[in-house]
Amino acid sequence: MRREQQELVKLLNSESHAQETMFTVKNRIARNLSATDNIPALIVFLTSDAAKNNSDLYSAYWLLMAADVYMKQGSPQIAAYYFERILDNCKDLRIHGNSIHQMCLQNLINITDSPTQLIRYYTDYITRFPQDEKIPQFYFMLGRSYENAGEWEMAIQSYTRFLQLGQYDVLVPGIPDSYAHAKRIIDYNNSSKDWTFESLDALVSSIKSALDRYDYKALEKYRAKVNFFAISWKQDYTDTEREQVEFQMHDFMQGNRIFYAKDLDPSSTPYEAYLRTSGWNQYVTVWYLYFRKVNFPADPDIHGRWEWAGIYYGEKI
Repeated sequence: MRREQQELVKLLNSESHAQETMFTVKNRIARNLSATDNIPALIVFLTSDAAKNNSDLYSAYWLLMAADVYMKQGSPQIAAYYFERILDNCKDLRIHGNSIHQMCLQNLINITDSPTQLIRYYTDYITRFPQDEKIPQFYFMLGRSYENAGEWEMAIQSYTRFLQLGQYDVLVPGIPDSYAHAKRIIDYNNSSKDWTFESLDALVSSIKSALDRYDYKALEKYRAKVNFFAISWKQDYTDTEREQVEFQMHDFMQGNRIFYAKDLDPSSTPYEAYLRTSGWNQYVTVWYLYFRKVNFPADPDIHGRWEWAGIYYGEKI
């Protein structure tokens, strides 16, 4: 192999061959260095002036090889530098039908935590490869990135576009139901949100007063009209069955006296609270009314207010 490398270097330095031939020579040199685990020499070769000359049509290929070496060495941040360089400075190439720029964006998405950078990568990917099968997932993740960056107007636009694609079964790691997540945000944004209260005390007092008066119409008015849930304690809060609940409070009161605890449940926090009630005309007569502080920076007028967001059936587990 040493003799072969020497001959290959001579060919490389002769500069009298077509670029396609020189590509074959360079590629063979790089493969030999990789086969002998001569990583320092491989990196120098791939990133040297000979390998990254601006007139070299294959610059993207050499830098992609260098990035791949760093990925395998457990240095993704150094690899990211080369992925970025390819995107910024090199013409795109296709390897076995696959775009090098597309591969760079996929790698950058996988190794990046910064919402701002992810916004750039997802946007670039969606713009340049609109027919790719990952586009629905990336529209959702673009919305998440805008959300994490606090850019709510753009997040809502991205989620809206995601919903318009109608991809109900898109699988996103860490998100049990991406479609439902996006829909809850968009529905909430488009709602009147006129059921929110300035404070938890005001909300709880109004509900207690309505129960005392047997005023089911007031209770209907106070409960959230979007994303209101009614589940048992055993169900997961993110259960896909937790959709908008359609029922009338009157159906569950039926002349019964509804009792409520004097104080909120001890497990309540500054951001969510529970009120135990009983006497409901249902197979489970104990309900815990669930209140939460509104976390919706997209609308500063209601962000930080309180809403009656749901019901937990039965005694707490």
